[in-house]
Amino acid sequence: MIHFRFLPSSWRCLALPLLLLAVAGATASSAATPPMQLPDTIAQRAAACIACHGREGASTDGGYFPRLSGKPAGYLFNQLQSFRDGRRFNADMTRMVQHLSDDYLRELAAYFAGLDLPYPRVPADSDASAAMLARGRALVFEGDAQRGIPACTQCHGQALTGVQPGIPGLLGLPRLYLSSQLGAWLTHDRRAPAPDCMAEVGRKLSTADINAVTSWLALQPVPADSHAVAALPGPLPQPCSAMPR
Repeated sequence: MIHFRFLPSSWRCLALPLLLLAVAGATASSAATPPMQLPDTIAQRAAACIACHGREGASTDGGYFPRLSGKPAGYLFNQLQSFRDGRRFNADMTRMVQHLSDDYLRELAAYFAGLDLPYPRVPADSDASAAMLARGRALVFEGDAQRGIPACTQCHGQALTGVQPGIPGLLGLPRLYLSSQLGAWLTHDRRAPAPDCMAEVGRKLSTADINAVTSWLALQPVPADSHAVAALPGPLPQPCSAMPR
C-alpha cells in the first residue's frame, strides 16, 4: 500500500491520479470478463428438482419425496401436467411448472424416465404387526373382491415395477410418501383426468387398508430388473386415463 505522507511533495500530486487510473483499469478488466456460462441442457434445467427429489431424481429411503428416475415418461408427464393444471396440489411444484408448456413438461419427463440409477436400500424393519403386513400383502396380490378393490398387481404389474406408458412402480418408495398419496385419493386431494381409476379405488380404502398396504410395500426389495413392463398380461380391471386405449 502506498502511504502518501512518505512520498516527496513533488510526487504527491501525481500519486492520486495514477492510483485512480489503476483502479479504473482493474474495474474495466473485470467488466470485460464475461460471466460464467452454464450449459443450456435439459440436465442443467432439471437440476432444480434435485433439491427435493435427490440426486438426479433418485430419492433416499428416509425421505418424503418420490423417486423420479426411471419412472414411465407418460406417468411423469401426467403428474407434471396435473400439478400445473390443479389436479394435484403442492405449492413448490405448482410454482415451478405453472408457466411451462406441454412440450417442456414432456422433455422433463423424458429426461427423468431415461435415468437408470440404483435404488436405496430397503428398511431392515418395521413397526407394523405381522397381521398388518399379511393384510397388506393380501390386498397387493389379491385385492378385496367383496368391496370392489382390485389387486395392486392388476394395474401396477406382477412385479409392482409399473407398466408403460403411464402406470408407476410401487417399490423403492418411502412409506410416508405412499401412505400420503393413497390418503390423498381417499380425500379427493389428488385427482387425475377421467376416467380416474385411482380415485375409484381410493374411495374404497380405509385408513387401516392404507397403513397395511404401504407398510408391506415399503419393506419389499426392488427386483434386479426394476423397469416398467411393456404391457399387462390382461386388461385393466377398470378404465383408466393413465393407460389410454
